[in-house]
Amino acid sequence: MKEVLYKAALESGKIIKDYFEKKFEISSKDVISNLVTEVDKKSESKIIEIIKENYPDHSILSEEIGAMESESEVKWIIDPIDGTINYAHSIPLCCVSIGVEVNNGIVLGVVYNPISGEFFFAEKGKGAYLNDKKIAVSKEDNLKKSLIVTGFPYNTSGNPHKPVQVFAEFVNGDIPVRRLGSAALDLCWTACGRFDGFWEYNLNPWDVAAGYLIMTESGGQVTDFEGMDFSVYKKEILATNGSIHHQMLDVIQKVKRNG
Repeated sequence: MKEVLYKAALESGKIIKDYFEKKFEISSKDVISNLVTEVDKKSESKIIEIIKENYPDHSILSEEIGAMESESEVKWIIDPIDGTINYAHSIPLCCVSIGVEVNNGIVLGVVYNPISGEFFFAEKGKGAYLNDKKIAVSKEDNLKKSLIVTGFPYNTSGNPHKPVQVFAEFVNGDIPVRRLGSAALDLCWTACGRFDGFWEYNLNPWDVAAGYLIMTESGGQVTDFEGMDFSVYKKEILATNGSIHHQMLDVIQKVKRNG
């Protein structure tokens, strides 16, 4: 499956790169800021075509078409462009993300930014790589000295997880926070030590499936906001180098307690 995964990521990446900084159709989904482009759909079609040519019986879960279920124990979880808003505005922080789930566990993952040429890959139990070079999380153990990253859901107003308040709590603690606009890249950049931690609310399986495996295979720690085991089907994620995990968790939970 690794070869098919690579081919799907690279071929869809060609489409993404070919259309970058060109004109294409853009529309909105459930809210006006939640965009989908014709390139998302072309990328998705290419990935599914390659998977079905090789594994016609496998299940697929993809952002634009939804679920294509079968009785197979294998499911391909696809985000044809993570960071669509960036892409639509010619910002080169975007990627294709594909995770392979077998018996409810992610075993393979690719996150590929064809604009920068960065290709992240992980196989369960075999480590994580950036362009064939093994990667590892940072060693920073002081939250005050850390660089962390986040994203915001489209429905920040009235969100029970209080994403803006949590963001403010970190910033008011003089901790530098960045926002890239791509959860998959956030995870990968934490996995390779550029960031020390990442948190976000209201994510979907296709946003995190590949990045989650890349994080864990690089030595990182990934939980929900209660510190419990993470699942790609949960809506919240805290991913860190492990050394600052409980410090970030304390901040998130403090805001929750204080309402």
